[in-house]
Amino acid sequence: MNTIFETSKNCWRMETAQRAAFIIDGEDYFRALHQAMRRARRSIIIVGWDLHSELRMIRDGQCDGYPDKLGKFLDFLAKRHNGLRIYLLSWDFAMIYAMEREFFPRYKLKWTTHKHIQFCLDGQHPVGASQHQKIVVIDDAVAFSGGLDLSKWRWDNSAHQSDNPLRVGPGGEPYPPFHDVQMVVDGEAAQALGEWVKERWQRACGERPFIDRQIAIGDPWPLSVKPDFQHVKIAISRTCPAYEHYAEVREVERLYLDSIAVAQDFIYIENQYLSSYHIGEALKARLQQADGPEVVMVMPKKTGGWLEQHTMDVLRGRIMHKLQQADRHNRLRIYYPQLDAHRNVSLMVHAKVMVIDDCFVRVGSSNLSNRSLGLDSECDLSIAADRGSIEAQTIAAFRHRLIAEHLGVADERLAEAFAKQNTLIGAIECLRGGERTLITLNGDIPPEVDQWVPESELLDPEKPIEPEQLIEYFIGPDQQLFASWHILKIIVLIAVFLGLAALWRWTPLAEQFDLATAMAVAAWIKQQPYMPFLVPLFYIAGGLISFPVTLMIIATITIFGPWEGFFYSVLSAELSALMLFFIGRRLAQRTVRRFAGPLLNRLSKKLSDVGLRAVIMVRILPVAPFSMINIIAGASRIRLQDFAVGSLIGLLPGIVAISITTGWIADAVRHARWDDVAIALAVVVIIGIGLFGLIVWLRKQHAKKKADGGG
Repeated sequence: MNTIFETSKNCWRMETAQRAAFIIDGEDYFRALHQAMRRARRSIIIVGWDLHSELRMIRDGQCDGYPDKLGKFLDFLAKRHNGLRIYLLSWDFAMIYAMEREFFPRYKLKWTTHKHIQFCLDGQHPVGASQHQKIVVIDDAVAFSGGLDLSKWRWDNSAHQSDNPLRVGPGGEPYPPFHDVQMVVDGEAAQALGEWVKERWQRACGERPFIDRQIAIGDPWPLSVKPDFQHVKIAISRTCPAYEHYAEVREVERLYLDSIAVAQDFIYIENQYLSSYHIGEALKARLQQADGPEVVMVMPKKTGGWLEQHTMDVLRGRIMHKLQQADRHNRLRIYYPQLDAHRNVSLMVHAKVMVIDDCFVRVGSSNLSNRSLGLDSECDLSIAADRGSIEAQTIAAFRHRLIAEHLGVADERLAEAFAKQNTLIGAIECLRGGERTLITLNGDIPPEVDQWVPESELLDPEKPIEPEQLIEYFIGPDQQLFASWHILKIIVLIAVFLGLAALWRWTPLAEQFDLATAMAVAAWIKQQPYMPFLVPLFYIAGGLISFPVTLMIIATITIFGPWEGFFYSVLSAELSALMLFFIGRRLAQRTVRRFAGPLLNRLSKKLSDVGLRAVIMVRILPVAPFSMINIIAGASRIRLQDFAVGSLIGLLPGIVAISITTGWIADAVRHARWDDVAIALAVVVIIGIGLFGLIVWLRKQHAKKKADGGG
């Protein structure tokens, strides 16, 4: 395996570490990091997916007088050592992760700390990508890299007790048992990682970190960590998406494929996800070979919350099904670690580890997902060894320790079972069955969930998805102009409403139609006892004659106010949509399609094929009239529950926006605030100009495709 690495192909650099070690689970990692940073003199550079100032690094009180919380600890170090510079780089995250992360991290980690602590959010990546590396470099002398962030739900010990009073977040809330792995290296390997994190800082923040080379440094190697390797070559592999003038780097992917291809006896994997098409195909090919290796994977029972369980777990299940079909020689096992059968407690496996034939080991930040191979920024460390060498024995001991931890047995017992069975699967199977053990993960997907979850290209892309690709997925090139004009019509309706409001307030029209009279009429309508029943009927009637639903929503909110009007609008629009859905269902598909154009026929196919998400998309992006979408959905094969839920979810953002805008305009007109109305008009005009520009651009793209022979 020593010849597997190729610089500039499957690794960036190969550098020597005088010492290297594995660190398993958060308790040992955070302790080692705390010790190493206490000995920093020149620089500490932290690059992470997330950083949390309230993370308690040490939880047994053995802090040697230093603060135990990350933010206060770093501030203490900066004040104590005058020449020390601390650089903190965290992903400029998407709002979907807001509940997992610290609010106002810039305030907590920069503005309230010492001036020598610099904090920066990394947004230098394509839309939809993330800064996913987890690296800490100290004085360019010691570096940590792997799967562990300095985040709030990462601390745990290897016992992974079901109830551990120390395993709580900053607010005292408990979280489930958590497993991960990090590596620590020194020497030239640490210097190389130092170069890389400085490069990443410069990309994100526009300047190179300042480090005073005149300051003498000691040895920041953590005292609690015994080196596993001495004088060993470390391969550093990265993923970097193409962005601005930076070229794409896919070393992580190439090394995965190269190492899977040369495996002889077994491939052992610990990973949070399994959604990469290329890795799935590589494993499938090896399982089909008569003399291929065993494949043993340890993954979480569920990858995360509801959203991940209904997206990434589904993608994982699809690949697992393909692997199971290819496993004609019975060499595949996929497990999840169970901690307590009676209480149904399992272990969250967040590690990114691969061991092959005990001659190759890899620890990093990359998941077995498409985005880790091409979209997110990643960094993995690998070591290759000759069979029977001291390094190979060390790799085997590491693998024994990992599997023994999951089985709840001693390392020595697993090593004995492996020697006796002479296969990895045999060793695991003969030790399974205790209270803490490995359970077979079947990966079954409920048919109704599988039906509406899209392909991995959308949920787990390996390259940035261009806006035109997303549009074209739902709307064909021939129909994009029609859809854009329809959206523009909605903007025009809102602009007309604004214009009329201004005319009635500031022109002679006010004498013909008094604003106070209009408001009195609205108040009278609002007070009628049967109005809660009449509003939905008006929406249903409007839907039947294809009256613009946007105008009905504006009128509802104007009459009833933003809160009550919002409730009436959501309820009434949903009931109108369902009524038209049932009408479409009563009509034959041929009848609807005969009168529908190509755009609507394409929508019908998408609604039938992908269900819920297609309904959400066409509600958020109104590519056709409200009434027509409802009828087509009814004529398609989409299930009623998918249509109802998708309509409700998709209607909410637009009605919220209209509620806020309409309430703002009504208040401005009522109180004669011309500047507010002018601003609102300007916003609508700008949006309209942007949409008109989109239409022109789409027309040019369509013409170009036709000229190129693309139809």
